Amino acid sequence: MRKTFYFALTTLLLVSIALPAAAQEAARKPEAKSDPKAEEVVRKAVEALGGAAYLGVRTIVSRGYFTQFREGMQSPLQTFVDYLAFPDRERTEFKGSDGRFVQTYTGETGWIYDGTKRLVTDVTPAQAEAFRTTMRTSYDNVLRGWWRAEGAQLSYVGRREAGVGMRNETVRVTYPDGFAVEFEFGARDFLPAKALYRNKDVDGETVEEEDRFAQFLSLGAVRFPHVIDKYRAGTRLTRINFDKVEMNAPVPDSLWAKPSDLKTFAKTLK
Repeated sequence: MRKTFYFALTTLLLVSIALPAAAQEAARKPEAKSDPKAEEVVRKAVEALGGAAYLGVRTIVSRGYFTQFREGMQSPLQTFVDYLAFPDRERTEFKGSDGRFVQTYTGETGWIYDGTKRLVTDVTPAQAEAFRTTMRTSYDNVLRGWWRAEGAQLSYVGRREAGVGMRNETVRVTYPDGFAVEFEFGARDFLPAKALYRNKDVDGETVEEEDRFAQFLSLGAVRFPHVIDKYRAGTRLTRINFDKVEMNAPVPDSLWAKPSDLKTFAKTLK
């Protein structure tokens, strides 16, 4: 499942005039491609997560704890409530010792509420691009086939070491703009294990990033990772611990509406 909110606090996007515009765009977009071996890994991973039940999940409401790490030291825990509506809407509410913080994305747009400043701002182009990267690097993206809409290619990389006597099956999604992400799945259980890619840090330097998924628990017929660790250049950056997760819970459209009355809005936060 996609989890975007570690971006919130660690990083503060004339062929033929006879063709309609939409048709021209479709003509320019490369055709999505995949190889059979990679498709088989994806199929097994979908089954491992719950098959039709997993693919039938449309919304997720989760609660838990978010932790940052700086120079090996753990920052104070923050609680969060996260609302996710597939494929591209997410709102996360944080509560910590320094106040409330809300981050909301709806595709390429969104807004951020800073409770300490009592201020709402639109997301910046950099933040929108970070959200796009997170969608691309989510294992939901590869397992649900959303990568096809961008004309990306799915290929089989092979097996990798994953501990004593353990291996991971690895597939790669490569986008027309050159961005690539590799997904590792356990060779025995086919549960998502890692997502690896290259990204830019706050200084603009390209670094290796890695998301690790652990503690898969069954929620009805669907399995969900209750711990997600993010690493940058080999150093752990954040940890997400899920305490409660609800599948297909009601998520009203009003959650994504930009607030105008901040005093009233602040009272609605859980």
